Amino acid sequence: MLNSDTVLFAVLGNPVSHSLSPVMHNTALSEVGYNGVYHAFKVKDIGEAVSGIKALGIRGVSITIPHKISVIEFLDELDDTAEKIGAVNTVINRHGVLTGYNSDCLGAIKAILEKTAIKDKNVVIIGAGGAARAIGFGIISQGGRITILNRTAAKGERLARHLGAEFQPISNLKKTGCQILINTTPVGMIPDTNVMPVQREDLDKTMVVMDVVYNPLKTRLLREAENIGCRTVNGVSMFVYQGAFQFELWTGKRAPVEVMKKAVLNALGKGDERR
Repeated sequence: MLNSDTVLFAVLGNPVSHSLSPVMHNTALSEVGYNGVYHAFKVKDIGEAVSGIKALGIRGVSITIPHKISVIEFLDELDDTAEKIGAVNTVINRHGVLTGYNSDCLGAIKAILEKTAIKDKNVVIIGAGGAARAIGFGIISQGGRITILNRTAAKGERLARHLGAEFQPISNLKKTGCQILINTTPVGMIPDTNVMPVQREDLDKTMVVMDVVYNPLKTRLLREAENIGCRTVNGVSMFVYQGAFQFELWTGKRAPVEVMKKAVLNALGKGDERR
Protein backbone atom coordinates (compact mmCIF):
# COMPACT_ATOMS: atom_id res chain seq x y z
CA MET A 1 0.00 0.00 0.00
CA LEU A 2 1.47 3.34 -1.06
CA ASN A 3 2.02 5.91 1.68
CA SER A 4 4.40 8.69 2.68
CA ASP A 5 7.09 6.13 3.55
CA THR A 6 6.98 4.42 0.14
CA VAL A 7 10.45 4.42 -1.45
CA LEU A 8 10.61 5.61 -5.07
CA PHE A 9 12.53 3.92 -7.90
CA ALA A 10 12.49 4.69 -11.63
CA VAL A 11 13.80 4.02 -15.11
CA LEU A 12 14.81 7.01 -17.25
CA GLY A 13 15.01 6.70 -21.03
CA ASN A 14 13.62 7.69 -24.41
CA PRO A 15 11.78 5.66 -25.61
CA VAL A 16 10.71 3.91 -22.43
CA SER A 17 7.12 2.76 -22.99
CA HIS A 18 8.37 -0.71 -24.03
CA SER A 19 10.32 -1.21 -20.78
CA LEU A 20 9.44 -4.14 -18.56
CA SER A 21 11.59 -2.82 -15.72
CA PRO A 22 8.48 -1.62 -13.81
CA VAL A 23 6.88 -5.08 -14.06
CA MET A 24 10.07 -6.82 -12.98
CA HIS A 25 11.00 -4.52 -10.11
CA ASN A 26 7.50 -3.96 -8.74
CA THR A 27 6.99 -7.73 -8.67
CA ALA A 28 10.28 -8.16 -6.81
CA LEU A 29 9.44 -5.40 -4.31
CA SER A 30 6.10 -7.04 -3.59
CA GLU A 31 7.67 -10.49 -3.29
CA VAL A 32 10.08 -9.44 -0.53
CA GLY A 33 7.57 -7.13 1.19
CA TYR A 34 9.51 -3.94 0.53
CA ASN A 35 7.51 -0.69 0.67
CA GLY A 36 8.59 0.70 -2.68
CA VAL A 37 7.29 1.52 -6.15
CA TYR A 38 9.08 1.68 -9.50
CA HIS A 39 7.94 3.87 -12.39
CA ALA A 40 9.05 4.59 -15.98
CA PHE A 41 9.76 8.16 -17.10
CA LYS A 42 10.31 9.28 -20.68
CA VAL A 43 13.25 11.67 -20.38
CA LYS A 44 14.81 13.88 -23.05
CA ASP A 45 16.96 16.09 -20.79
CA ILE A 46 18.94 13.72 -18.59
CA GLY A 47 20.60 16.57 -16.64
CA GLU A 48 17.25 17.95 -15.51
CA ALA A 49 16.05 14.46 -14.69
CA VAL A 50 19.09 13.78 -12.49
CA SER A 51 18.31 16.98 -10.58
CA GLY A 52 14.85 15.54 -10.07
CA ILE A 53 16.27 12.37 -8.51
CA LYS A 54 17.74 14.46 -5.70
CA ALA A 55 14.77 16.81 -5.42
CA LEU A 56 12.25 13.97 -5.12
CA GLY A 57 14.42 11.66 -3.05
CA ILE A 58 14.25 8.81 -5.56
CA ARG A 59 16.33 5.98 -4.06
CA GLY A 60 17.41 4.15 -7.20
CA VAL A 61 17.24 4.67 -10.95
CA SER A 62 17.80 2.54 -14.05
CA ILE A 63 19.30 4.42 -17.00
CA THR A 64 18.51 3.23 -20.50
CA ILE A 65 18.83 4.37 -24.13
CA PRO A 66 20.06 6.99 -24.99
CA HIS A 67 21.43 8.27 -21.66
CA LYS A 68 23.91 5.61 -20.44
CA ILE A 69 26.95 7.69 -21.37
CA SER A 70 25.62 11.25 -21.14
CA VAL A 71 24.30 10.73 -17.58
CA ILE A 72 27.83 10.41 -16.20
CA GLU A 73 28.62 14.12 -16.15
CA PHE A 74 25.66 14.78 -13.85
CA LEU A 75 26.53 12.18 -11.19
CA ASP A 76 28.56 12.72 -8.02
CA GLU A 77 30.51 9.45 -8.05
CA LEU A 78 31.20 6.40 -10.23
CA ASP A 79 31.82 2.83 -9.22
CA ASP A 80 35.22 1.59 -10.45
CA THR A 81 33.70 -0.75 -13.04
CA ALA A 82 31.36 1.92 -14.41
CA GLU A 83 34.28 4.33 -14.66
CA LYS A 84 36.36 1.82 -16.62
CA ILE A 85 33.46 1.00 -18.93
CA GLY A 86 32.47 4.62 -19.45
CA ALA A 87 28.74 3.93 -19.21
CA VAL A 88 26.14 3.80 -16.42
CA ASN A 89 22.83 1.96 -16.29
CA THR A 90 22.25 2.07 -12.52
CA VAL A 91 22.20 4.97 -10.05
CA ILE A 92 21.78 4.87 -6.28
CA ASN A 93 20.93 7.91 -4.20
CA ARG A 94 22.69 7.75 -0.83
CA HIS A 95 21.53 10.79 1.16
CA GLY A 96 21.75 13.06 -1.88
CA VAL A 97 24.98 11.60 -3.28
CA LEU A 98 24.35 9.95 -6.65
CA THR A 99 26.67 7.07 -7.56
CA GLY A 100 26.66 5.40 -10.96
CA TYR A 101 27.14 1.66 -11.53
CA ASN A 102 27.00 -0.66 -14.52
CA SER A 103 25.12 -3.94 -14.24
CA ASP A 104 24.81 -4.49 -18.02
CA CYS A 105 28.28 -6.05 -18.00
CA LEU A 106 27.44 -8.56 -15.28
CA GLY A 107 24.05 -9.40 -16.78
CA ALA A 108 25.36 -10.01 -20.28
CA ILE A 109 28.29 -12.18 -19.24
CA LYS A 110 26.09 -14.38 -17.03
CA ALA A 111 23.60 -14.81 -19.88
CA ILE A 112 26.29 -15.73 -22.45
CA LEU A 113 28.09 -18.17 -20.15
CA GLU A 114 24.84 -20.12 -19.79
CA LYS A 115 25.22 -21.05 -23.46
CA THR A 116 28.92 -20.92 -24.34
CA ALA A 117 32.45 -20.21 -23.13
CA ILE A 118 33.91 -16.80 -24.01
CA LYS A 119 37.65 -17.29 -23.53
CA ASP A 120 39.61 -17.19 -26.82
CA LYS A 121 36.42 -16.71 -28.88
CA ASN A 122 36.01 -14.15 -31.67
CA VAL A 123 33.16 -11.94 -30.45
CA VAL A 124 31.48 -9.41 -32.73
CA ILE A 125 29.48 -6.62 -31.08
CA ILE A 126 27.00 -4.65 -33.18
CA GLY A 127 26.62 -1.10 -31.90
CA ALA A 128 28.75 1.45 -30.11
CA GLY A 129 26.55 2.80 -27.32
CA GLY A 130 26.48 2.23 -23.58
CA ALA A 131 25.47 -1.43 -23.74
CA ALA A 132 28.21 -2.17 -26.27
CA ARG A 133 30.77 -0.56 -23.97
CA ALA A 134 29.64 -2.60 -20.99
CA ILE A 135 29.44 -5.92 -22.81
CA GLY A 136 32.77 -5.29 -24.55
CA PHE A 137 34.43 -4.71 -21.19
CA GLY A 138 32.96 -7.96 -19.90
CA ILE A 139 34.02 -9.97 -22.94
CA ILE A 140 37.61 -8.74 -22.60
CA SER A 141 37.62 -9.60 -18.89
CA GLN A 142 36.63 -13.16 -19.87
CA GLY A 143 39.45 -13.46 -22.42
CA GLY A 144 37.44 -12.96 -25.60
CA ARG A 145 38.59 -11.09 -28.72
CA ILE A 146 36.34 -8.25 -29.89
CA THR A 147 35.40 -6.68 -33.19
CA ILE A 148 33.02 -3.71 -33.18
CA LEU A 149 30.56 -3.29 -36.05
CA ASN A 150 28.65 -0.02 -36.31
CA ARG A 151 26.83 1.99 -38.97
CA THR A 152 28.60 5.20 -37.93
CA ALA A 153 32.31 4.60 -38.42
CA ALA A 154 33.57 7.42 -36.19
CA LYS A 155 31.56 6.22 -33.19
CA GLY A 156 32.48 2.60 -33.78
CA GLU A 157 36.17 3.38 -34.16
CA ARG A 158 36.11 5.43 -30.97
CA LEU A 159 34.68 2.53 -28.98
CA ALA A 160 37.10 0.07 -30.58
CA ARG A 161 40.02 2.24 -29.45
CA HIS A 162 38.54 2.48 -25.95
CA LEU A 163 38.34 -1.32 -25.72
CA GLY A 164 41.55 -2.09 -27.61
CA ALA A 165 39.46 -3.87 -30.23
CA GLU A 166 39.08 -3.90 -34.02
CA PHE A 167 36.45 -1.94 -35.95
CA GLN A 168 34.73 -3.08 -39.14
CA PRO A 169 31.71 -1.81 -41.08
CA ILE A 170 28.59 -3.96 -40.65
CA SER A 171 28.94 -5.28 -44.21
CA ASN A 172 32.19 -7.03 -43.20
CA LEU A 173 30.64 -9.41 -40.67
CA LYS A 174 31.60 -12.50 -42.70
CA LYS A 175 35.25 -11.43 -42.68
CA THR A 176 35.53 -11.29 -38.89
CA GLY A 177 35.61 -15.03 -38.13
CA CYS A 178 32.72 -14.41 -35.76
CA GLN A 179 31.94 -17.13 -33.21
CA ILE A 180 29.69 -15.09 -30.90
CA LEU A 181 27.53 -12.30 -32.36
CA ILE A 182 25.93 -9.78 -30.00
CA ASN A 183 23.43 -7.11 -31.06
CA THR A 184 23.46 -4.19 -28.61
CA THR A 185 21.38 -1.82 -30.76
CA PRO A 186 17.59 -1.31 -30.50
CA VAL A 187 17.13 -2.63 -34.05
CA GLY A 188 14.33 -5.19 -33.94
CA MET A 189 12.72 -3.83 -30.79
CA ILE A 190 8.97 -3.20 -30.58
CA PRO A 191 7.37 -1.71 -32.66
CA ASP A 192 9.84 -2.28 -35.56
CA THR A 193 10.06 -6.05 -35.12
CA ASN A 194 10.55 -6.99 -38.77
CA VAL A 195 14.04 -5.53 -39.08
CA MET A 196 17.44 -6.91 -38.11
CA PRO A 197 20.90 -5.32 -37.82
CA VAL A 198 22.64 -7.70 -40.26
CA GLN A 199 21.66 -9.67 -43.35
CA ARG A 200 20.45 -13.26 -42.94
CA GLU A 201 23.11 -14.47 -45.37
CA ASP A 202 25.81 -13.05 -43.08
CA LEU A 203 24.85 -15.48 -40.31
CA ASP A 204 26.51 -18.88 -39.96
CA LYS A 205 25.12 -21.91 -38.14
CA THR A 206 28.31 -22.19 -36.07
CA MET A 207 27.65 -18.83 -34.38
CA VAL A 208 26.15 -18.20 -30.98
CA VAL A 209 23.85 -15.21 -31.50
CA MET A 210 22.71 -12.91 -28.70
CA ASP A 211 20.29 -9.98 -28.86
CA VAL A 212 20.05 -7.62 -25.88
CA VAL A 213 16.57 -6.60 -27.05
CA TYR A 214 14.08 -8.50 -24.86
CA ASN A 215 10.81 -7.12 -26.23
CA PRO A 216 9.97 -9.08 -28.33
CA LEU A 217 11.49 -12.13 -26.67
CA LYS A 218 12.54 -13.50 -30.06
CA THR A 219 13.65 -10.73 -32.36
CA ARG A 220 13.86 -11.34 -36.07
CA LEU A 221 17.63 -11.72 -35.66
CA LEU A 222 17.15 -14.56 -33.17
CA ARG A 223 14.44 -16.21 -35.28
CA GLU A 224 16.61 -16.17 -38.40
CA ALA A 225 19.60 -17.42 -36.42
CA GLU A 226 17.59 -20.30 -34.95
CA ASN A 227 16.28 -21.22 -38.38
CA ILE A 228 19.79 -21.88 -39.68
CA GLY A 229 20.86 -23.80 -36.57
CA CYS A 230 22.58 -21.20 -34.37
CA ARG A 231 22.46 -21.34 -30.59
CA THR A 232 20.79 -18.16 -29.41
CA VAL A 233 20.69 -16.03 -26.25
CA ASN A 234 17.65 -13.81 -25.81
CA GLY A 235 17.70 -10.54 -23.89
CA VAL A 236 15.63 -11.72 -20.93
CA SER A 237 18.43 -13.42 -19.00
CA MET A 238 20.71 -10.38 -19.29
CA PHE A 239 17.81 -8.09 -18.38
CA VAL A 240 16.91 -10.07 -15.26
CA TYR A 241 20.49 -10.54 -14.07
CA GLN A 242 21.27 -6.84 -14.39
CA GLY A 243 17.97 -6.05 -12.66
CA ALA A 244 18.80 -8.38 -9.78
CA PHE A 245 22.04 -6.47 -9.20
CA GLN A 246 20.09 -3.20 -9.14
CA PHE A 247 17.47 -4.55 -6.75
CA GLU A 248 20.07 -5.77 -4.25
CA LEU A 249 22.06 -2.52 -4.47
CA TRP A 250 18.99 -0.37 -3.86
CA THR A 251 17.18 -2.41 -1.22
CA GLY A 252 19.84 -4.47 0.55
CA LYS A 253 17.55 -7.49 0.03
CA ARG A 254 18.32 -10.69 -1.88
CA ALA A 255 16.74 -10.44 -5.34
CA PRO A 256 14.05 -13.05 -6.09
CA VAL A 257 15.61 -13.84 -9.47
CA GLU A 258 13.24 -16.60 -10.59
CA VAL A 259 10.21 -14.52 -9.62
CA MET A 260 11.62 -11.58 -11.60
CA LYS A 261 12.25 -13.76 -14.66
CA LYS A 262 8.77 -15.27 -14.48
CA ALA A 263 7.20 -11.79 -14.28
CA VAL A 264 9.08 -10.66 -17.40
CA LEU A 265 8.25 -13.80 -19.37
CA ASN A 266 4.59 -13.57 -18.36
CA ALA A 267 4.50 -9.94 -19.49
CA LEU A 268 5.92 -11.05 -22.83
CA GLY A 269 3.27 -13.77 -23.08
CA LYS A 270 5.88 -16.51 -22.74
CA GLY A 271 5.30 -17.65 -19.19
CA ASP A 272 6.11 -21.27 -20.03
CA GLU A 273 9.59 -20.48 -21.39
CA ARG A 274 12.59 -20.73 -19.07
CA ARG A 275 15.20 -19.00 -21.25
